[in-house]
Amino acid sequence: MANYLITGIAGFIGSSLATALLERGHSVRGIDNLSTGNIENLSAIRNKVDFRKIDLLELDALRDACRDMDFVLHQAAIPSVPRSVKDPITSNMANVNGTLNLLVAARDAKVKRVTYASSSSLYGDTPTLPKHEKMIPDPISPYAVSKLTGEYYMTSFYRVYGLETVSIRYFNVFGPRQDPTSMYSGVLAIFISKMLKGEQAIIYGDGEQSRDFTYIDNVVSGNLLACEAPAAQVAGRYFNVATGTRVTLNYTYSILQKLTGYPKPPVYGPDREGDIKHSLADISLAENLLGYKTLVKFEEGLAKTVNWYRENVASAAAQVSG
Repeated sequence: MANYLITGIAGFIGSSLATALLERGHSVRGIDNLSTGNIENLSAIRNKVDFRKIDLLELDALRDACRDMDFVLHQAAIPSVPRSVKDPITSNMANVNGTLNLLVAARDAKVKRVTYASSSSLYGDTPTLPKHEKMIPDPISPYAVSKLTGEYYMTSFYRVYGLETVSIRYFNVFGPRQDPTSMYSGVLAIFISKMLKGEQAIIYGDGEQSRDFTYIDNVVSGNLLACEAPAAQVAGRYFNVATGTRVTLNYTYSILQKLTGYPKPPVYGPDREGDIKHSLADISLAENLLGYKTLVKFEEGLAKTVNWYRENVASAAAQVSG
């Protein structure tokens, strides 16, 4: 058994990681300032985790949270391209200053390894597909810049201080518990929620933009493998975690129509600032060095997600009507 600290534990990904670690018999401590996370995500495991309401800018509290931890899974961030475009200073404070604080705290506590939730957005909108780790980053949005800066800090702390770090570049993660009402939500959470309620979902752009949508189980697996892989192979490095396949938003919308029974065609809106046109991961490095593989493919994950939202949307509606 190992001791894990999860930052952003009340978020969609953080709570999924906590659940998986507890199922494996590990001890979990979690921190979250609840600015974007939802404590309800921890309802099933609340009495099994050491939860602390802490902001990443509170260095002394972070030092205490890192004490006696073996691994840190750093998920906390303001995860929004549009928000970073409107308010780059707040995004930088949380995503860059907060990450630096965490690294200092983890270093001082002699944590064994930190895994970092990075982002495919740092590749930018270059036409080369698939995106591979040897490509020169070309971030567009302040959010992407902040995630790339976090990666640089991760590598620096390994090289300078010997703190083992691994950065995981996420590609459009989706799955149960992703909040469709939040301005930070992924497009699939919003589409599914609206379609199940009979509301119109809007595609921003022409719908031909494509994404390597990655079901949450794959991301959880990638993080845990990154904690376990030999330091000589992975420390100070960064890896794509995705499926290695891509679909357009128009195709995704059509699949969701079948899964939800929603009959109306899409409505199109203007392109969003900072968005990229196409995203596709080369996952061969993660496969070779982390032992990573895609556990759940896109269509299967989409069906699982729709089923979860259907049950929870129906439950919420019943509570309101009752």
